[in-house]
Amino acid sequence: MIFFWLNENDEPVRVHIGIVNPSPNATKIWLTKGGGCIAANNKSRIPQKDLNELMGIIQDNFFYICSKWKEYFRTDTIKFYC
Repeated sequence: MIFFWLNENDEPVRVHIGIVNPSPNATKIWLTKGGGCIAANNKSRIPQKDLNELMGIIQDNFFYICSKWKEYFRTDTIKFYC
């Protein structure tokens, strides 16, 4: 599985998870202000057990992801899903 960044019309901070290669059918996980995350969709059809594990990894790396988001998009602010 791979994680990658996309700039989609000023959407809030999120992680896309794809199996093998980045694609439009990647699973999208929104990050929340409270340090959690919510599955926006599971277009990659990742099994629920694996998706739960990946979401735990995303939550554990919340601050790192936010830092890299700011760095990649060259911004000081982050918009969250909720």
